[in-house]
Parts: sequence; structure tokens; C-alpha cells
Amino acid sequence: MKQGILMIAVFISMAFTGCSQPEKADLVITGGVVITADSLSPHAEAIAVRGNRIVAVGTEKEISRYVDPQSTKMIDAAGRTVMPGFNDAHAHFGPVDPDYIELRYVTDPAVITQKVLEQVERSQKGQLIYGGHWEHEMFTTRQWPAKELIDAVSPDNPVVLRRTDGHSALVNSYVLKQSGITRKTPDPFGGEIMRDPVTGEPTGILKESAMSLIRTGAVKVERTAAEEREREWRGYLLALEQAAGYGITSIQIPGSADFDMYDSIMAAGKLTCRLDIGGELTADPARLDRYEALRQKYPASGEWIRFGYLKDFMDGTLGSATAMMFEPFADEPGKSGLPQMSYEELETRVLAADSRGFQIGIHAIGPKANNWILNAYEKARVVNGVRDSRHRSEHAQILTEQDIPRFAALGVIPSMQPTHCITDKRFAEKRIGTERSRWAYAWKSLADSGAKLAFGTDYSVEPLNPMEGLYASVTRKDRKGEEGDGWFPMEKITMEKAIEYYTLGAAYAQFMEDRKGMIREGYLADITILSENIFNTPEKMIMSVKADYTIVDGKIVYER
Repeated sequence: MKQGILMIAVFISMAFTGCSQPEKADLVITGGVVITADSLSPHAEAIAVRGNRIVAVGTEKEISRYVDPQSTKMIDAAGRTVMPGFNDAHAHFGPVDPDYIELRYVTDPAVITQKVLEQVERSQKGQLIYGGHWEHEMFTTRQWPAKELIDAVSPDNPVVLRRTDGHSALVNSYVLKQSGITRKTPDPFGGEIMRDPVTGEPTGILKESAMSLIRTGAVKVERTAAEEREREWRGYLLALEQAAGYGITSIQIPGSADFDMYDSIMAAGKLTCRLDIGGELTADPARLDRYEALRQKYPASGEWIRFGYLKDFMDGTLGSATAMMFEPFADEPGKSGLPQMSYEELETRVLAADSRGFQIGIHAIGPKANNWILNAYEKARVVNGVRDSRHRSEHAQILTEQDIPRFAALGVIPSMQPTHCITDKRFAEKRIGTERSRWAYAWKSLADSGAKLAFGTDYSVEPLNPMEGLYASVTRKDRKGEEGDGWFPMEKITMEKAIEYYTLGAAYAQFMEDRKGMIREGYLADITILSENIFNTPEKMIMSVKADYTIVDGKIVYER
């Protein structure tokens, strides 16, 4: 009905304006609650797209001038939210593996035993059984799992199951034996072999750099080169389909990924998501030269596959009790985190990469880790000169009040993932106490201080679905819901700001705010239409909101 009325308006407009009509659009979206993320014009009714660009944003009457009744594709958003496409600023994105054991949200450890058994029965003797995303704080026991959970069902197969944060792994006795890990094996620098407090024997949990000791002795599954290529190709396409289904139009991958594979997918016309892919932070001139070559091949001026930032790790995670703290953990007073390098090494790497003009993003969870990287970034400004570097703290989860204003002062991006808050809040106060928890996931305080936030998911550590991040941003409540105002509610943000950090903020973090992240004339036509008006959605229903349309480069790549 609404489209019919619009067509009448089009004909009337054409009759009175004659040849003054603008060039017609390929796609017009009407009837939506349009959130532009553009501070100059935050809201609109309709959008016109020609080719891969937005050519007009405004009222339905204004946009009617761009409609050709014969050739323009019309979408009636019918009161649903229309917004810039989600830009995930931090996702470990890659092919979906059909053999991977998914353990997210498991509350009964017996489920892990059963899933491992089922995969063993589908596998060859000696074949690696792997999976992850378990979270012991979600178990009914709230206890770390041990090798006995899986040993009985996997006597002849190596099993490696990573914790949800990726910073710890549960392995079976088969793997411990293959790796030569015994009660006498010393903890490596930056790592921990968890041990039974009575016997001193390894429990099967390996933290941080101790995971580098893993040797599986796995039997290689024999596949032809063509079969392997087809399996990998299918995995990448499945991952891209999943991203499109969530309304995601851009992803920034921390660290390295397969440029060649994505080139092939783009050449085949099947790339449905813009990608930034970086490398590993280093001071080695030869490696920096190789990254420079990649930066030339995939320049910042590109719009599909671009060279991103150089990634490194300063510490571990809160869940694994390996985040760097100034004071010991409340529940483990003998520990205060595991630095992954000395401060001197950190500064050396940062100065070298910054001097070559690279953007840097460093994983920093604990307050001491964030303090160290801010110090290193500040030193780079002194030594190499001040520039618009937009270096990043990847996660910026727990800060000190004193360090919060330094992000804006130094131009450092807090690249944050809101779901970490609602995952970690279950155990944060137990681990670090109330006082330190006050400055955890401090989105509002950072924004108020002038920092430029960028939001993402940290997939596959957390789910890829950005709706969970929006829910976390505005509620700071458990996924199951709870009474009250949420955990440290003074750090909640509005839905409009959460969307901004997932779109324009993420684009700013990758130096693309001049052409992406807003619904504005001249910008890339990357648009997501949600299944309802999210601003009227009850908080307990936010995570159930879907993407109805995902539009990338002016083309519909997903329609629910």
C-alpha cells in the first residue's frame, strides 16, 4: 500500500518538475526508522542508492524523485530500523570447520564428555579432536575441567579444547604424553601448567604460552588437494554467509589471515564482506618490509581487502586469571597476571612499527597491560613525532581511573567488545573485587573523556551476532536477564551510541570514516535493515532481533 502511494507521488513529482529530475536510483529504501550515525543529520525516512554509493538521504517525498517505476528496486522497511552495516572491529574471522566441537554456553561438563565421544566415533584412530568456547564459570560446578572429563572417551585420540577466551586449553592425557608434559615440566615464561594441588600432576589445563608446548602426534586425515581446497572454500563461504546473516558488512581481522583465499573469493564474485587483514607486531626490519609490501598491494585507499594493523599480545584474560594486574587477584592472591613480553620489548616493537607508519593494535585486558601499552604509544609520539596513528587497545577491558583520559589525549582507540562485559561480570568481582570492577568495560567514561570507541565481537571467543553486543551495551545484564539496572549501570550507553560505535566508530578505527560507517550522500552503500524498530524493542528481546536485509556495495547479499 505504502509503495503504491509512493509511486503516485513519483508520477505527480515527474509531471510538475519535468526534466529537473535527478538520475534515477537502482535501489530505494522507504518507510524505515533510519539511523544514519551522521551527527549532521541523525535521522531520515528514506535512502536512494545508485551503483555502490548512497546518492540521497531524506524524507520519502525527497527520495521519490529518484524512483524509476520500471527499474528502481524498492524496499519498504515498514517501520523497521535501517542503519549503516555492522562493522566488526575485532573478529577472528575465518572458515567454518565442520569437525569443530562447539561448546559455547555448556553448563553441564558431562555434555563435553558426550560431544567428544561423538566426534571420536566419527573420526579415525589418532585423529585430532578439537573444539572450544567452554567457560568453566558457566558450569554448575564453576570449577576448571580436568583431563579425566575426556580421558575415558578418547584413549586413542588427541583432544584439544580451548576455553572461550582462547587463552587456556583443556587437553587429555594422550596430548600430555605426546607433549612430554609431566609434573616435573616447568612453567614456560608467560604460561602456566595447572597442577593438582595434592599430587602436583598436570590437570590438563594449559594457560597462555604453555599451550605452545602442545604436541598432538595426530594422524593426518588423508584428502586429495582438490578435496582439501573444496572443503576450505566451502568453509570460507559458510563464514561469509553467517556474517551476512547477522547484518555484518565489514570485518577487521586482528593479526594475519589468508589474503590469497579472499582474493580468490573476490575474483569469483562471492566476497560479501569488506575485510581488513593485518600482521604481527614486530621490530624485525625484514618482516616490516614484507608488511610494507602487503600494505602497498592492499592499500588504505582500497574498499574491499585492505592491509590493517599490526597485532600483539600484552597479557591474557580475566577468565583465565592471566590478565596483568597492578595488585594480585582477589581469589588467587599469589597471581597478578602473565605478561607476554617485557615492557622493554613492547616499547622496542612499538617504536619500530610506529616509525614505519604502521597502525598498531595490542591485546590488553588488565589495567597494567593497558597502562603499559599507553606508555609505549606515548613514547612513540616523543621519539617518532606526533601523527594521526590511531593505535589501538584491543579489548581495553579493565582500566584505572587515571588512565581513562589518556586514550583521548593520545588518540588511542579503545577497540572493545561489549559481550565481554556480560560474560565476565559473573566472576569479575570474585576475581578482582568491586573497586577494580568499577572501571571495567567503561564505555561511557571513555566516551565522555573524548575517546573514539570501536565495537566488535571478538568472534570466535564470543558469538559473531552483533545483537548480543547491542544488548550488553544498553543493559550490562546477564544474557538470561535479571532485575535491576545492570552491572555498574553508570557505564551503560544508549542504543544509538552503541550502533554508532559498531558502525562509524569502527570505520574511524580503520581510517575509513570518510566513506563508510554512515548513511550519508556519497558514502558506500553498506546498509542493514533489522527485523523491527530496535528502539522500541524491550531489552529482554534485543538479542532476538534479526537482520532482514544486508546490503553491501549497493547489492543485497542477504535477505531473510
